[in-house]
Amino acid sequence: MVASLGGRDAPHRPVLLRETLDFLEAARGGLYVDGTVGLGGHSEAILKASPETRVIGIDLDSESLKFASERLAEFGNRFRPVHANFRDIERVLGESGERPDGVIVDLGVSSLQLDSPGRGFSFRFDAPLDMRLDAEGETDTAADLLLRLSEEKIARIIFEYGEERRSRRIARRIVERREQGQPIGTTKDLADVIAKAVGYNKSQRIHPATRTFQALRIAVNQELDGLDRFVETAIDLLQPDGRFVAISFHSLEDRIIKRQFRRLAGYCQCSSRLPVCSCGARRAVEIMTRRPVTAGAIEVNENPRARSAKLRACRKLDPG
Repeated sequence: MVASLGGRDAPHRPVLLRETLDFLEAARGGLYVDGTVGLGGHSEAILKASPETRVIGIDLDSESLKFASERLAEFGNRFRPVHANFRDIERVLGESGERPDGVIVDLGVSSLQLDSPGRGFSFRFDAPLDMRLDAEGETDTAADLLLRLSEEKIARIIFEYGEERRSRRIARRIVERREQGQPIGTTKDLADVIAKAVGYNKSQRIHPATRTFQALRIAVNQELDGLDRFVETAIDLLQPDGRFVAISFHSLEDRIIKRQFRRLAGYCQCSSRLPVCSCGARRAVEIMTRRPVTAGAIEVNENPRARSAKLRACRKLDPG
C-alpha cells in the first residue's frame, strides 16, 4: 500500500511543493504535465488542488512510474502515466493534441532510486555501478563509461558535472585500477578508490565520493543534453497564460534554465561583440522568479534533499 503524502515515513517528499502549486496555479484546473513524475508527489498535490485537474505523468524509470500509477490510482483517468523521457513532451502531447495549462519538471533523483540497493546510484550500498534511470535500456552503465573512456575524459566529466576540483587525481586512480586488470565495477569499488585518491576522514560531513557519483549519473543519463531545447519546446506547447516550473539541484541545470528563461523573455544572450542578435531571443514569457526560490529552514530540516533545490517559474504570454 502506498503511504500518504507528507509524513516523515512517506516514500517521497516532493520539494518546494507549496511554491510549485502556487506558481502553477493548479487550483484553476486544466491539464498539467509532470515531466518527471517520479513517485508522484507533485502530481498527487496537483490532482488534489482541483477536481477539474488532469495530469500526464512522464518518467523514464519504469519502476517509479509503476509506483506513481498505484499511488494515483484513486484519481482514475485524471492521471495518465507515460513511459518516456521528458524531452519527448512534444510527441507525448501530440498523441492527444492538447495544450497543457502547466508543466513541471523536478530534475532530481527520487528517493526510490537512491534507496534501491541494486540501482547503483548510492555508495551506501555495495551494488553494480549502474546509475541508469532507464534500467531496462541498452545504454552504457557508469561502469561501462569508466572502462572505456580516457583518463582525460573521465576527469572532465567529474570536474564539469561534479564540480570536483580533485577530478584529475580521482581519474588517474580509476584508470590505474583498469590498467592493473581490476576495472571498477561496483559502488563500493568506486567509493574506496576515491577515498584513497583524495583522503577521507569519517568525521567529514560529506563523503569525498559524493560529487563523482553525481557527475557519473549526469553523464550516464545525459541529463544536460537537450535541456535547453526541452524548456523552449515545453513553453511553446503551453496554453497562453500557462505556467512552466523547473526544480533543479545542480548549478549547471539551473544555469541552462535561467538562460533559456531570459532568452524567451526577450533578453539577448549573444556576446556584445556581435553586430546582430543570433540567439533567437523573443518575448514569449514573463519570468515569475527574479531569483531562484529555495527551501526554508523548516523544509530542509524535514527533508534534507531540499537543501540544494532551486525553483524557477515563468508564465507564457498571449501571442495575440
